[in-house]
Formats: sequence, structure tokens, C-alpha cells
Amino acid sequence: MSEAVSALKGESHVGFATVTEAGVTGMITLRADLAATATRIALAGQGLKLPGAREIVAGDKGRFTGWMSPDELLVICAYEDAPAVAAGLAKSLHLEHALVTNVSDARARFTISGAKADQVLTKLCPVDFATLKAGEMRRTRAAQVAAAIWRSGPEELSLVCFRSVAGYVMGILEVSSRQGGELF
Repeated sequence: MSEAVSALKGESHVGFATVTEAGVTGMITLRADLAATATRIALAGQGLKLPGAREIVAGDKGRFTGWMSPDELLVICAYEDAPAVAAGLAKSLHLEHALVTNVSDARARFTISGAKADQVLTKLCPVDFATLKAGEMRRTRAAQVAAAIWRSGPEELSLVCFRSVAGYVMGILEVSSRQGGELF
């Protein structure tokens, strides 16, 4: 069996903020009726919680659930746990109108860290980062590509995009974070 590798093999750049491709990450898309009891039970069975609109919440075992739309969640977990978590969700929801897909190999995750991490994404995303609270997840775009972003630490933001555009995203994050490019 081959070993999983991330899109950019952990590439990083240090400027006025540090940009890092975060490595392999388990990601599962769940499309379902988020108000249904069955959805809550399925999530709880995997140590996950149901987030509110535009939220990302922590569950057990380092797992997170992020709200993507009124009927879609993004589950984030350890890469090696993703197949079992997806199978568990699918089994729990087999009688419901739901879709569970392991998208771990189709996505890339980046972290942007440092005291001025917000400034890196301010140049690229139509988001007011001064109002982006901890625990809030936002679907947006980074320059020309779809992305989801959230605060993943006190001075850290995470960004998820399609794996096919990971090189482009690293390039725009690297340029945006270069020394001397601070906004203020």
C-alpha cells in the first residue's frame, strides 16, 4: 500500500507571517438535513458536534465539524481516521437522505501563523478579518479559488482549498506574506 502524501509535502514559507501546507488531513463532506435528530446522533457517534451557522466546533479525538452551508458540514480529523469516520457516519445515516464522502485526498489545508497572519489573507479574501471570531468558519475565495477559512489558534488561521490548486494557493500566500508587504 502506498503512503499518503500531502499536495505540497509540507512546504512552508517564512515572511512577516509563516505559511505552511499542513500535511495530510482527514476531511469528510457530509450533506444532510442538519436539523434532523439522525444527523445529531450520527455525529455524536463519531465524537462530533453539530455546529451552528458559520461555526467550527471541536469534538473528541482532535476532530472538528465546520458548517459549510445549510445542509453541508466539513468534518476534519486525523487522515488515518477519515475512512472509519466516514463509514460510521454513512452507516448511521443509511436510512436518511444524506451523502457522506471522504474528500481527504481532494483537499489541501494551509496554516497562516504569526501576529500579522490576518494581513496575509486580507489581501486575498473579501472578508473583514477584524470581525472573524474564534470558532467562526467562512466560505470565501482566496484570489481566484474557492476556500474555507477559520481561526485555528490565537495567532493562526487555517485555509482549506481543492488539492488541484494547492500550488497556486501556496504561491499567492507566499507572495502575500513576504517581508515588507505588511499592511500596517
